[in-house]
Parts: sequence; C-alpha cells; structure tokens
Amino acid sequence: MDFASIRIITDDIERLARFYELVTRTPAIRPAPVFAEFRTAAGTLAIASTATVAMLNKHAPQPGRNASVIIEFLVADVDAEFARLQAALDVIVLEPTTMPWGNRSAMFRDPDGNLVNLFTRPTAEPR
Repeated sequence: MDFASIRIITDDIERLARFYELVTRTPAIRPAPVFAEFRTAAGTLAIASTATVAMLNKHAPQPGRNASVIIEFLVADVDAEFARLQAALDVIVLEPTTMPWGNRSAMFRDPDGNLVNLFTRPTAEPR
C-alpha cells in the first residue's frame, strides 16, 4: 500500500488553491472546477469543494474544522521560505525555530485555518 494523498475540503477552492500555489511555487492541476491538486514525489495535496463530498451527507467533512492534522512540507531552507511567504500569511503560529529533535520548523495557518508546517531536517544525523 502506498500513501497517495491528503484532501482538504473547502468552501472556497479558488482561494485555497491560490494559497497553496504560492506555498508550493507550483500551479495547481485542475481536472475539474471543484478540484485542484499539487502532485509531488511523496504524495498529492488535493483541494476539493464541498460539492465533491455532498453524497456523504452527515458524514461529509466540514471545511475549516481541522484541529488535529498538520500539513507538512519538507523544504531546503525554512528561513528563506518563511521570509518569502510571511507577508501573505494571516496567522503565523511559529516563526522559524529549531525543534528539540533537530528539525527547523515554521508553522502558519492556511486561509481555512489548517495548520501548515514547513520544516528542514538536521543536516547531520545524531549519533
């Protein structure tokens, strides 16, 4: 089994797709007006309208209610990426910080309130 994707359900697909185009520096692939995706070697970040899950009725995911998932991007230089994005971020959760386990991270919220982490692993593995 291979991990394929994570999908964010949103009420405003255009706004969220534009935000992740800025974060990833990649144009969204748009197979339909209600769906966008960002494909990477590790997996896909998909963004979909609430219309795509309407058939799930009361079991459908609710936009803007995520309180337990962090969307993470491995980057070459957290400080440079954070500096590039900072002016476009409404909610900064953590400015670039070296974590106790060695990763350097910067965290912020996307326009729907989802937590996003940009991180870099330590250059030298601990012994």
